[in-house]
Amino acid sequence: MLPAGPRRLVILTEGQFGIHDAKTAMGVIRYGRDDVVAILDSTMAGRNLSESMPGRDIPFVGSLAEALSGRTRPDGLLIGIAPTGGKLPTSWRAMILEAIDAGLDIHSGLHQFLGDDPEFAAAAQRTGSRLIDYRRPPDRMETTVGRRHEPGKRVILTVGTDCAIGKMSVALELVASARRDGAEAVMVPTGQTGMMIEGWGCAVDRVISDFTNGTVEWLVEQGERRGDWVFVEGQGSIDHPAYSAVTLGLIHGATPHAMVMVHKPGMAEHDFDHLPEASFPIAELGPFIELHERIAGMVAPSKVVGLALNTSLFRDDDAARRVIDEIAAETGLPADDPVRFGADRLWPAIRDRVDALPWV
Repeated sequence: MLPAGPRRLVILTEGQFGIHDAKTAMGVIRYGRDDVVAILDSTMAGRNLSESMPGRDIPFVGSLAEALSGRTRPDGLLIGIAPTGGKLPTSWRAMILEAIDAGLDIHSGLHQFLGDDPEFAAAAQRTGSRLIDYRRPPDRMETTVGRRHEPGKRVILTVGTDCAIGKMSVALELVASARRDGAEAVMVPTGQTGMMIEGWGCAVDRVISDFTNGTVEWLVEQGERRGDWVFVEGQGSIDHPAYSAVTLGLIHGATPHAMVMVHKPGMAEHDFDHLPEASFPIAELGPFIELHERIAGMVAPSKVVGLALNTSLFRDDDAARRVIDEIAAETGLPADDPVRFGADRLWPAIRDRVDALPWV
């Protein structure tokens, strides 16, 4: 059972506050419903997040004591990084023990379960703190049963040309635009950060491989009970040398009516930080779109109906708009950057294309 919000959080990013390393922190701050009272990172102490994210008045603090003595006392510490392999930095143990001793709940999306750590568990038992491991797999273990989508439901999966380029953010932005348009839209969280934001779901990259597709299948079933437009949060990339398996499980488990391709123009190679000398180029967009449609079609027909572009490598809005228009013209698909410019222009194009599909 995931904890109910809203919560008052201090987010731990010690020495790793960056768009890639701290993507969990950024996702929870941007889209979460919790009150983030401080970011614990001594390398950023004295600064404020509003410097880089206008409107987000969140101070960086150099110690947990400083966060506890602030104007709003936190009730939880959230580990804000998603490192390769999901291991806890050894140097963070003392800070987590300090937070437990202060009675804070610990929210972790790491593969390394804090609740299974004897030292953390003993400390939490003394103080009554909860150790919440979002990646802990569910007891329900099932293979797919070939479930069909309910009539009137539209299931859309975000896929991507690389990892950590915004598949979750795109899904959330499209849900927000769809709701403003009057649609009953929901995101199906399939990763730890999405679960922290939405309060339900399953981190499918932690599920035994035989049950990945089946888990995604029943997650989509739950999503269909929550809304008519079901946006499934994507993971990994189908050609990523480390994370392709979870992507395939999502495609064949969700059997989406349609897909939205997330792409980061200007990125030439997969981000594979622990193999700095390895080179894995980003696939050419057109053939990559066709590949996804063929792979999905092995189980159920699906179509890429739009492009969500991460234009963060283009600092000027005009340059970003130009590259969006160029890629839209090249592919013949509607395209935009939903995080930078909002999804109100992309959503109607996707909606109409999905409704026109013969299998919907």
